[in-house]
Amino acid sequence: MKYTPREIMEFVEQEDVKFIRLAFCNVYGKQHNVAIMPGELSRAFTYGIAIDASAIEGFGGEVRSDLLLRPDPSTLIQLPWRPEHGKVVRMFCDIFYPDGRPFERDTRSILKKAVSEAAERGIEFAFGAEMEFYLFKLDEYGKATTLPHDQASYMDIAPDDKGEHIRREICLMLEQMGIQPESSHHESGPGQNEIDFRYSDPLTAADNAITFRAVVRTVAAQNGLCASFQPKPLSDRDGSGMHINISARDGGTADLLPSVIAGLLDKIAEITLFLNPSEESYRRLGCDKAPRYITWSDENRSQLIRIPAAVGEQRRAELRSADSTANPYLAYALLIYAGLYGISHKLALPPASDFNLYTAPAEILQALQALPDSLGEAIALAETSPFVRAHLPESVLCAFGVK
Repeated sequence: MKYTPREIMEFVEQEDVKFIRLAFCNVYGKQHNVAIMPGELSRAFTYGIAIDASAIEGFGGEVRSDLLLRPDPSTLIQLPWRPEHGKVVRMFCDIFYPDGRPFERDTRSILKKAVSEAAERGIEFAFGAEMEFYLFKLDEYGKATTLPHDQASYMDIAPDDKGEHIRREICLMLEQMGIQPESSHHESGPGQNEIDFRYSDPLTAADNAITFRAVVRTVAAQNGLCASFQPKPLSDRDGSGMHINISARDGGTADLLPSVIAGLLDKIAEITLFLNPSEESYRRLGCDKAPRYITWSDENRSQLIRIPAAVGEQRRAELRSADSTANPYLAYALLIYAGLYGISHKLALPPASDFNLYTAPAEILQALQALPDSLGEAIALAETSPFVRAHLPESVLCAFGVK
């Protein structure tokens, strides 16, 4: 539901709200916040609330480190795990310099710009994430271990699946917050779980991804566990990905999906750094259904992009390489630009790869283009990419090691 600043202030007064969390993400997608009291809300909407950006990773040094947070009233959510009396609400914020200029490392504003550029061309994108995570036990000191919460496997049920009630709590909490989970189940790894979301517009989908990670960690902690979104927390078991479902429409009858997929295939190697930004990311790719080659297919889960069977739903493409160490604002922005590139250049979709990449002969695999093999290779590809430099500010590139 969309609210105006006036409606927010009335809600805060009428509903006994005592704290307002102004949330934002650093350039890597880690959520931060500052809490204000209701009396400061009018000032926050009008002028913004000052923060010290020098202490935020990736935001720069001590020089010109004062920034302002201005809350987006459309993102108001009550935090259901906080007390009912003296409630706590949260809003995501846009980030500005004191002179009113947008902060160039505000990745949420980068996604807004991508959405706006697509809209100018009459194209709307939608995203839905499938996010995998592990639940690990804590030691006697409350520190995280790598001992899985259970030994269940894919889509097992209780009592083998000990994460069932935790997924239930997460889904109910998300529903209270206005976020609609589509499905949930135990994944292939021990203690590994997955929860999928309904389609949303790109900005809402990215906000929901950030919120989801916070909710999962909160519910896990309440149950004496640690939730890990790392791409390969157990070296000998399945990695965790963030599969991204993408659709595009222009209000007409044209099928944009082939051109969008062609654009993604064309640019994926150059933008992999921002979909898989940690060294650990590259230990996941190429095994346990995580893709290694730049290919696509209908329904084939060994491919980079597949078109899922989706009776009764809008047609979509599923990108399977990204993981949850990615900043969803940057990831979705770059995927929009890659899709627009494919549409504007009328790129033809190459033939589908319908074979199993894990059992294919070596001569077939040698003919395929592969994703970057390491973080260093991904950085090098981004450095030489005019596409990446055209769509991301220099300061953001520097934060990811791109010179």
